[in-house]
Amino acid sequence: MQTMTPAANTKPPVADHQKVLALRRGNSLAAVARQTGLPLGTVKAICSRSGAFRDNQALRSLCSLPPVQQSSSSALAQITLPPQVEVTGDPELDALLWLREVIKTGNPAFIANALEAVKRIKTPIDVLERKYTQHLVAQNPGSLMAAFQSIGFADLEALARSTNEKLALRHEGLARFGNVEGLFAETPAERFCIDALKGVHRKRDFGDYDASTVDARFNSRADLLPQTLDDCLFELRYWDDLYRLREADSCGDHEPEVNAREDFVLRSLARIRPRTKAEAVSVFRYLAESEFMDRKETESILLNLIG
Repeated sequence: MQTMTPAANTKPPVADHQKVLALRRGNSLAAVARQTGLPLGTVKAICSRSGAFRDNQALRSLCSLPPVQQSSSSALAQITLPPQVEVTGDPELDALLWLREVIKTGNPAFIANALEAVKRIKTPIDVLERKYTQHLVAQNPGSLMAAFQSIGFADLEALARSTNEKLALRHEGLARFGNVEGLFAETPAERFCIDALKGVHRKRDFGDYDASTVDARFNSRADLLPQTLDDCLFELRYWDDLYRLREADSCGDHEPEVNAREDFVLRSLARIRPRTKAEAVSVFRYLAESEFMDRKETESILLNLIG
């Protein structure tokens, strides 16, 4: 009597799955197929079913700003005109200095009136700017910075634009966090960074963390690792936005642990393979727009995008 032989198991073993996923983090699908000897379709299926290369929703939830809501804060209360004071002794120059303070209030009506008023000053604006430079140099003899503090002094329209942008950010910060205290309160993402690096000492010279130690700490939290380049950009933009909202009020500087996390995520742009051409282009645009092209990590990131 003929014995039936069981059909061969064509499903790749678990070890192959693990090897494929490990290789995929730094190689293209075709390269993984060559290195493992598995069919390209099998490699694609393993990567797709693992979920390891999909956007990490837990990370995105952690790195999300609160939604905009109606703020009950009194931080943007009634604005009054600043007092007129004698600063230089030159009536027109002091008038220009006062108009700058009026614009800085952020009140739209005040700003509009100030921009109209500056047109009635008889002395050319560039002449007043030179006078102000001379005043600063006289008040600060020997200071190399004094002459540079007046650059852009007479450009009230630029001052108005920057003031409006800053005011819009202040409104957004209060609308998202409720009040100034909430804006500067520790976020869950910040607490995560601080907890992850607890006990790690910074270097003496510049106060930075050792990159390999930082990578080990954050890599140990696989649940909150960026899994895609889009994840990396999502988190980096979160830290950018948090900084801008806080900086518009007073100071946006991050804690050292957060700076270390940002550097870790930036390094991740060099190790996570792009899923699509569009994703690679998004990373390139972010680097250019954020003026990161001169960072030491940039060459590795660019090689990863085109490799």
